Amino acid sequence: MKKLLFLIGLFLSLNDCFAQQADSLHLIARQFMRTADYPNAIIVLTNALKKDPGNIEIQKDLTFTYYLQRNYSAAVESGRKLIERNDADEQCYQILGMAYKAIDEKKQADKMYKQGIKKFPSSGELYNEYGEMLWVEKDAEAIRFWEKGIEVDPNYSSNYYNASRFYYYTYDKVWSLIYGEIFINMESYSKRTPEIKSLLVEGYKKLFTDLKSPKTASKNPFENAYLAVMTDQSQTVALGVTPESLNILRSKFVLEWFEKYGDKYPFRLFEYQRQLLKEGLFDAYDEWAFGTASGLAAFQSWTAQHADDYNRFIYFQKGRVFKIPPGQNYRNLSTK
Repeated sequence: MKKLLFLIGLFLSLNDCFAQQADSLHLIARQFMRTADYPNAIIVLTNALKKDPGNIEIQKDLTFTYYLQRNYSAAVESGRKLIERNDADEQCYQILGMAYKAIDEKKQADKMYKQGIKKFPSSGELYNEYGEMLWVEKDAEAIRFWEKGIEVDPNYSSNYYNASRFYYYTYDKVWSLIYGEIFINMESYSKRTPEIKSLLVEGYKKLFTDLKSPKTASKNPFENAYLAVMTDQSQTVALGVTPESLNILRSKFVLEWFEKYGDKYPFRLFEYQRQLLKEGLFDAYDEWAFGTASGLAAFQSWTAQHADDYNRFIYFQKGRVFKIPPGQNYRNLSTK
């Protein structure tokens, strides 16, 4: 009995030792990955995996390194093994999805994303990437997946980014504007933020160009409420859409919205706008949101003249994380 216990203890000690060795190799491999030395990273990761075959993080890094090296066949082979694991997570499906898209393997990618979404029905990442794959083919079904991603994972920003861009090119300017503004608050300083800021400025111009068109009519009560308040305040931009006129428009919008619809449709974006109004930061916020897209020189002039207000807003903004609570998705609101 003692001998058996000794052997079990020895076996566990050796396993622990091998795991520690694998972890050390993993760290070395990641350093090679950071310096784009993919061949050495693959050598070290392969050796690490031999010492700890069940380590999913090592296997994910190996698959991803194959992808970075553009060895897509190896990435696909390794990625397929990843998603077959019982402990496969969302990232496993993402890595394999990238490899499939790199070789334009749409059929297998489609099957894989559906499998991943079935396993992770609340994954905003997988809905977003599936939508992006469809949109490459100009398949308008992409918006259905971005919308679903917003519904199940309201704080994953990329679905808002893609949905805002999609709606910008349709007659539905309401959701282009709403999703776009949510996005710039979630990703305030990313590489994608300037693009959406420009889209917002142009989107407001398009909204007031088409506001009285029958094509802007909606059966969605939230959208109708939004358009009704915008129509009430449309005279504020009668001389053009500028950061200053938008600020007046949006200030009046917030006040009327909460007078008429705030209790019926609680919405974090509008609540945040009202908070900024109360804090005396709404002017600076709107300048941040629309100023650079409207004209860099004018923006720089405004911030120079209102440096204290602008700096106070930036300090306030960086001290919080913008999040959308569950249950505030009004895009598919019932008409009943």
